[in-house]
Amino acid sequence: MTQKFETVRLPTIEGVAWLEFARPPVNAFTRQMVEETFAAMKQALDDPQSRVLVIASGVEKYFSAGADLTVFAAMSAVDMRAWTELCHDVARLLRNSPKPLLAAINGTAVGGGLEMTLHCDLRFAADNARLGQPEIAIAFIPPIATTQALARLIGRPRAIRYLYEGRMVGAAEALEWGLVDELVPASELRARVQAYAEELATKPRQALAAIRRTITLGGGMSFEEGMTLELETASALADTDDFREGVRAFLEKRAPRWRR
Repeated sequence: MTQKFETVRLPTIEGVAWLEFARPPVNAFTRQMVEETFAAMKQALDDPQSRVLVIASGVEKYFSAGADLTVFAAMSAVDMRAWTELCHDVARLLRNSPKPLLAAINGTAVGGGLEMTLHCDLRFAADNARLGQPEIAIAFIPPIATTQALARLIGRPRAIRYLYEGRMVGAAEALEWGLVDELVPASELRARVQAYAEELATKPRQALAAIRRTITLGGGMSFEEGMTLELETASALADTDDFREGVRAFLEKRAPRWRR
């Protein structure tokens, strides 16, 4: 059943689901928005018509402003535990996604929305985007599994300095760090991400899922455990119709016809 949302949008274009933050003027996250984001992600990942999920913004100058601090003002430790558990549910859902995840980052990107992109496979950013994790300014930490994902993505020294300082980072510097993977002129961001996502959508589903699982989950294992995961995954792929079709197509010098 398709759910209606007030703070996010979920259009699907040519097999690409766009989860767009849509709480003007700055996409500040309330609990409702986090819950709707989680529900929309799950809906997109469960939808057989969507092959790729993109995390984006429907607000022109803001990707995300982080949490709406009026929500935090009266929070107790118990309340914050519940908030963080919900945030961790979002992170787990993203990290365990069987579908490719992309991010299209525009404008000002701070806090929670930006944190979610750390769990994506590739992050495309407008060349004028500004990124930051300013939680130190309110004596807090970014809670969407960010302390774990960030260090794995850009390395411990850079991650700890980034969070200590809480400063905004320009798109070019973010690219240099590996915080984003590609810069695109702002006016071309959506088209570039759509084109890349459509290209991914033509590839075999099970192989994409296998690549994502072995790299994303294997990266948190010991090398030996990661090899075991790779062994089990490779063995399972050899039993799929797509693997057999891929080998036949290569030998017959033709384009493969993947299962949909």
